[in-house]
Amino acid sequence: MGVGRFVYTPILPLMHAQAGLSAGAGANLATGNYVGYLIGALAGTFLPRLGRSSAVLRGCLLALVVSLAAMPLTHSTVLWLLLRFGAGAFSAMIFVIAASSLLSRLRDQPAHLPGWAFGGVGAGIALSGLLVLLLRNVGDWRAAWWASAALAAVLTVPAWGLRPEPAPPAAPATSGPEKRTGGPRTHRWFTALFASYTLEGIGYIIAGTFLVAAIEQSSPGWIGSGAWVLVGLAAVPSAALWAWLGRRWSRPDLLLAALAVQAVGIALPGLVGGVSAALISAVLFGSTFIGVSTLALATGTHLRVPRAVAMLTAGYSVGQILGPLVATPLLRHSYHQALFLAAVVVLGAALTAFVLRIGFPHSMPPAAPVAHAATAGGRDLTSTGSGVREEK
Repeated sequence: MGVGRFVYTPILPLMHAQAGLSAGAGANLATGNYVGYLIGALAGTFLPRLGRSSAVLRGCLLALVVSLAAMPLTHSTVLWLLLRFGAGAFSAMIFVIAASSLLSRLRDQPAHLPGWAFGGVGAGIALSGLLVLLLRNVGDWRAAWWASAALAAVLTVPAWGLRPEPAPPAAPATSGPEKRTGGPRTHRWFTALFASYTLEGIGYIIAGTFLVAAIEQSSPGWIGSGAWVLVGLAAVPSAALWAWLGRRWSRPDLLLAALAVQAVGIALPGLVGGVSAALISAVLFGSTFIGVSTLALATGTHLRVPRAVAMLTAGYSVGQILGPLVATPLLRHSYHQALFLAAVVVLGAALTAFVLRIGFPHSMPPAAPVAHAATAGGRDLTSTGSGVREEK
């Protein structure tokens, strides 16, 4: 999934230079991918049978490889848009199935263990970035897409045997007060969390789409792809790290810290410039974007708002769709202005997370026996990284 969804970022500058792709069209292709991801995530959430099907998983793995291999076969922006849309939908289904499988089978294991598994997204980013870095001097944009398809195919082999989440047992019928979950009304904190996470979706995806292109505007060409490799490497341990920190510090405090660090990392290439700033930016961005998702979704689960994970995921996905659209008017000047916009939006997410801290109910009474009412399709951990535990 890390290859299929994110290899577009390091290939984008090559398509600008060699395939005649305009900045606006590049943003549209990114938006198409995020629309596909939203549809795939919603399908996995509201049609839970899809998320428990080995056939769906394997079909999506193969379709994702085909969507990458088909990119060099055309110069049509419309076909590119359809292919990136498909890659987004297939990536989302792969993520939903893998996430639900891991979290259901590792439910009784330490929180950091599934976090390391979710580091596979970062590993895919790093491998695809390294691939493009090696090919940029010996091949063109077509070779980069074909090589990424080959890499995804190789990774499909060990993923082929992943067992989806088993079907949950039928819950016994309950009536009256037993259906209610105890605890304070938490909607005002959830509203702040939803706003913060949606803003993060906007800001993070602008940086995730245009970071390499922005760095290459003011640094040697290899620095942009090299920075993207660093993003992936920093992301590999990040979910496990933030899960570990979440057992020791307040999640709202950690969410505020992660968003503030991410805002600084996104702004650095435009504020300072140079190789050092680009590499530091990559590390700060890579080490926080998965962690923010982990913390936000864990906090939503803790607040016990019905369908919390589904609503947060939908808001985040809508933010990802809006991000490239709001950044497009700035791209005719430079990618640095888009990064400044992303940093401001993520800073707004951090300020909203600060509001979340005020009076936050860190301790919640024990949940009622029927806990699945607050889940998406019966899975309260779908789409999370790790560390989704009730705070004691």
